[in-house]
Amino acid sequence: MSSRRSARTVRVYCASCGFYLYKYRKGGGGKLVKCFVDKIVQDNTEGDLRCPSCGQAFARETMVYGRPANKIIQGKVTVKR
Repeated sequence: MSSRRSARTVRVYCASCGFYLYKYRKGGGGKLVKCFVDKIVQDNTEGDLRCPSCGQAFARETMVYGRPANKIIQGKVTVKR
């Protein structure tokens, strides 16, 4: 028996202005806490982790398990399936 997590694609929006930031392959359940850079399917930002529309910072760069990731600032984004 193999226990394999199913990945689902979610859309990440700016909580302030509603701008569509990412399409992301999220594994597991729960809130969106981090986005691994290699699992971002579509990136509508300019790469500076700020919303292109309103300029609000929504994440910061970090390393998680030796992989580059964007640590989400809670309350700055909304997630929809």
